[in-house]
Amino acid sequence: MIMFEGFERVRVEAEGANINAVRGGAGPPVLLLHGSPQTLVMWHLVAPKLAEDFTVIAADLRGYGDSSKPESAPDHDPYSKRTMAEDQVAVMRHFGFERFALCGHDRGGRVGYRMALDHPEVVTKLAVLDIVPTWEAFSRADMSFGLSYRHWFFLAQPYDLPERLLASEPEKALFRVGSEAIAPEALAEYVRCLRDPETVHATCEDYRAAATLDHEHDAKDREAGRRIGCPVLALWGSRGFLEGHYDVVDVWRGWADDVDGRAIDSGHYIPEDAPEETYTELHAFLKESENPR
Repeated sequence: MIMFEGFERVRVEAEGANINAVRGGAGPPVLLLHGSPQTLVMWHLVAPKLAEDFTVIAADLRGYGDSSKPESAPDHDPYSKRTMAEDQVAVMRHFGFERFALCGHDRGGRVGYRMALDHPEVVTKLAVLDIVPTWEAFSRADMSFGLSYRHWFFLAQPYDLPERLLASEPEKALFRVGSEAIAPEALAEYVRCLRDPETVHATCEDYRAAATLDHEHDAKDREAGRRIGCPVLALWGSRGFLEGHYDVVDVWRGWADDVDGRAIDSGHYIPEDAPEETYTELHAFLKESENPR
């Protein structure tokens, strides 16, 4: 993979899915997870620099990129963030890591905070990029959210309405404002993957799971008082939806005890729109993890 020169490419067999991943560097382990409708390629400007000080694993979530697309189920469990998190725990165990830091953008951030709640012994530090928790997003939804995040409600519609409407050029419907910051070679990779009907279906299942099981899992954790125990860094784009709609750090403090964060001069696709600033923030956060507070 030309954008990850020097990285090893690996396929890991998890329960119910084969996960595509790349590994590079040496040092404390860091898992990088991408957002939708992207792939691990979204980290191509950040991962090589992090690999100068860390063992970096970037992986495609199940259903995305070159990871497998398991069959869906009526309850959407195969595409719940709980199931996706278990895939990635298996990926890191494959490389010999029982504990690791995790940085997730968009859907990858949702997988990350679900992993931190379900597997608190595993995640040492968590960085979430341009999200608030799923339960918070749905619970606070208003007209502005519905119009800006229309894909949340469109893609969650029953099979196969969104699949049919996305069939010809899915990338033109799925990418948000700010995608002009994406490098042509990365965009070509995303388009390659999105032109696979199985990827489109899996993407829809991801959002159907968000509106059902993921929301339910979050709600149960809220009711039970479960919280994220590791340090959390929240970063968001100053030109994205979160700025001005949420006090992002305060929202995350409702879910975790140790939270810091700030806006970055970027749109939604932070690691591609502002790679240097993203690297600087993540590197400082991850280095601090070597000497926990």
